[in-house]
Amino acid sequence: METKRTRFAHLADCHLGSWRQEELQKLNFRSFQKIIDTCIQEQVEFILISGDLFDSAYPPIEILKDSFAEFKKVKDANIPVYLIAGSHDFSASGKTFLDVLEKAGFCKNVENSTIQENGKIKLKPYMHDNIAIYGYPGKKSGMEIEDLSKVYFSEIHPFTIFMVHTAIRAAIGTVPMESIEKQKLPLANYYAMGHVHKRFEDHIANSRYVYPGPTFPNNFQELSDLKYGSFQLVETDGANIQTKNIEIPLKEVASIEIEINNGLTATREIISHLDKLVLRDKIVLLKLKGILLEGKTGDIRFNEIEDFIKKKDAYVFLKNISSIKIPDLDLGMMSSTENFQEIEKRKSKEFLGKNPHNFNRYHQQLMDALSIEKNEDEKAVIYEERLLSELKTILEIEEIL
Repeated sequence: METKRTRFAHLADCHLGSWRQEELQKLNFRSFQKIIDTCIQEQVEFILISGDLFDSAYPPIEILKDSFAEFKKVKDANIPVYLIAGSHDFSASGKTFLDVLEKAGFCKNVENSTIQENGKIKLKPYMHDNIAIYGYPGKKSGMEIEDLSKVYFSEIHPFTIFMVHTAIRAAIGTVPMESIEKQKLPLANYYAMGHVHKRFEDHIANSRYVYPGPTFPNNFQELSDLKYGSFQLVETDGANIQTKNIEIPLKEVASIEIEINNGLTATREIISHLDKLVLRDKIVLLKLKGILLEGKTGDIRFNEIEDFIKKKDAYVFLKNISSIKIPDLDLGMMSSTENFQEIEKRKSKEFLGKNPHNFNRYHQQLMDALSIEKNEDEKAVIYEERLLSELKTILEIEEIL
């Protein structure tokens, strides 16, 4: 008897409605739309969305209307969609527009948990034929991490999928974010992961841990690193699992890095550099770095630069100036072997030597935390959450008023 093969799609981190630039918000949705069309063409048996379908629990009405149209296409193709909430579309009240999608019959939220008397969290599965699909949502500020160490499955099944929106340590490397060791998760065959915006796959024995990457990059750095959105196609006979990451190239990304040291002449230098490049219909990412020995960033005429890029028919233009440094005379002259971070640490040690108060033991850690940069196009509330989470950890407190 031939073993039945099952083919499904795994999406995560769609963040529909996230970009403030209209051109990139359109591309974000077009990438999601293209993935849905590909799933229908490939005749997948079902689709998994591992959190952050929307960028917020209450997305704009236009985003909802367009999203509902895509989900209707999937329903008309008789392809079920299983999802969980992520840290963005999760709501502590339990009320989100994921509920509206589910009540419309467009998807099934597979999160089904009960807290036991001993504090453990019991998960019950949603069954797709003989495949058990468990799910646990992401929460704000990585609060799901503590829960996941208490989670267990109610039953054992021949093939189990665990949908989870969190970071495993193997995927993030040295990135300072809350994470869990993958071995602490309950045993499953396929871990449909979300939350980490990168393409990543790992395995232990017959278990696969997969981050498909966002369906479209969500900030300047992601556009530079990933270029395109992506999703995962998965095929299994119950014993073996084959996975393939599918990228969705919509627009070419031109990443341009220019070093400057004079704010007064930088505009002319940048335009001269851009004039040599073909930018037609590209997403143009301009990253400036260097130490300004003359002038300041305000002297750079970005309106003029943007107008020049538009004349070269670029699709959209984004800039990042977070790597530009301005010498602080109070710190003294910077030698060729000593960078600003080293100067800051040296000055901090001098300060602590002169001010040996108990609270000052946090001084360098707080300095490091407060130097965390806001990502280009990162929403202020997300940046604040990252910063406050780091400060709470350093100060060993639960809340900052």
